[in-house]
Amino acid sequence: MIQNPIFKGFNPDPCICRKDGDYYATVSSFEWMPGIPVYHSKDLKNWELYTHVLTNDTKVDLKKLPSAKGIWAPCLTYCEAEDLFYVVYGVMNSMNARYFDVDNYLITAKDIKDPWSEPVYLHSSGFDASILHDDGRKYIVSLEWETRDGYEKPGPICMVEYSPEDKEIIGYPKRIWSGGTDRGCIEAPHLTKHGGLYYIMCAEGGTGYNHCITMGRSAHVWGPYEKDPMNPILTSAPGESYERHDPDHLKPKYFNPKSVLQKSGHGSYVETPLGEVYLLHLCARPFVPELRCTLGRETAIQKMEWTRDGWLRMSGGGNLAKEYVEESKLPECKLPQIPDFDDFDSGELGLQYYAPRIMPRQFADVKARPGYVRIRGQESRTSLNKVSILARKLTSILATVTTKMEFQPEIHQHSAGLIMYYDNMNYINLRKYKSETLRQSALSIIHLQNGQKHELLNTRIPIDDVPVYLRLNIAGRYSWFEWSYDGAVYQRIGENFDTTKFSDEYCKYGEFTGTFVGLTCADRVKHRHYADFDFFEYKEV
Repeated sequence: MIQNPIFKGFNPDPCICRKDGDYYATVSSFEWMPGIPVYHSKDLKNWELYTHVLTNDTKVDLKKLPSAKGIWAPCLTYCEAEDLFYVVYGVMNSMNARYFDVDNYLITAKDIKDPWSEPVYLHSSGFDASILHDDGRKYIVSLEWETRDGYEKPGPICMVEYSPEDKEIIGYPKRIWSGGTDRGCIEAPHLTKHGGLYYIMCAEGGTGYNHCITMGRSAHVWGPYEKDPMNPILTSAPGESYERHDPDHLKPKYFNPKSVLQKSGHGSYVETPLGEVYLLHLCARPFVPELRCTLGRETAIQKMEWTRDGWLRMSGGGNLAKEYVEESKLPECKLPQIPDFDDFDSGELGLQYYAPRIMPRQFADVKARPGYVRIRGQESRTSLNKVSILARKLTSILATVTTKMEFQPEIHQHSAGLIMYYDNMNYINLRKYKSETLRQSALSIIHLQNGQKHELLNTRIPIDDVPVYLRLNIAGRYSWFEWSYDGAVYQRIGENFDTTKFSDEYCKYGEFTGTFVGLTCADRVKHRHYADFDFFEYKEV
């Protein structure tokens, strides 16, 4: 059996495709770089983090974008006729006054690890854009974001033809679909073709606790599309609901205590050469009763099947997302996993590392001192511009994070250490810095909570300028820091922090992402002082 979720931690809005015997899935990355992670599998059970699509932060400039903006809902497809991969993605620039200013782009590559083409601008009509390849013609489908008073929000699904020759859309997007239920908040459209019919798959109900997947079909690409009579085909909240009047996405009143996987929706499907159908979809696992999803929105998989009358259904019946799913009959193929312990000896920075808004290579160097990662300090960790945080996704609420650091601060604006980070307005940071009060180096904790900074001076202790071990313990709803000189005997520093608050539901300045843990350094004077880290250990317990 396959146990969900398959991509744990911050991995929302999955899109899957197949090329021959290889399956590839992308997820949203928002303000984090590298952008658009690609996961790879040969059996739909075992997956590896394979590559990233966006690796040049000069071509995709996310600096100064607030949290939860950036890269939304990439669509990955493979066009067999051209032997070409396509990615359609949106850059959400602003959500001010609910205008949702997004720019949608298209890029291509012969090999999924190849350099991708220069971005082609499509339009800014709405987000969650995707593409259909249909006998030499191509269509772009997206949400039309509605801003006018008196109209249903967020808006209908629209479509426009795309010209590969001219590299632009033909005319303006036209509305083709208003949803398969009355849950409202329709988004995440994908058009596919099966048995000579066109199928539209969408998410409805908002990407919260009333989330679901619906379908419609038509004999013509422009419609009209008939609703699947069993909509929604997948959800965490079965039953009818009438929410078209409410554009809020979260809707916690639809939390279903009978389901392990909450917020299930926003999906895409793939068919194997054996005729099997599997669907990847977004889900979440909140703390209860707080209903806070510290790990963010994750990715799950479900086995599906086509009925005789041409509708897609969950295998075994029902529409409630399942924690355990029957695996494919494809030969099992184990793939490399991210190691718990990274000693930085390989000379290359691992695929698992991310940074807010800029590529990690801008400040993290694994060649300057072999066996270490050298992190050059930049702006404060609250900045939206150039921040030196080398982080990986938190994938379990039971984990320990440990590092060994060498750092000699020279002024009070120099600091380095270990961080648990939701966004630039919410983090806890165990740092070494220069204390003018103690007239020497010291350890203490900075806690930023919804933009309110708390210097926890009661945690301040003097420390020698020698290597020091730092540790973060995450034990469910509580987290705390420790430190050590020898890596054997650790001393606790500070009190417990509420892990649940690192979540979409609690944080006021960002949403849609998830919690990261990592290494950080700041030099708020010259942007050149650095810290050396001997290893980074992330261990689920």
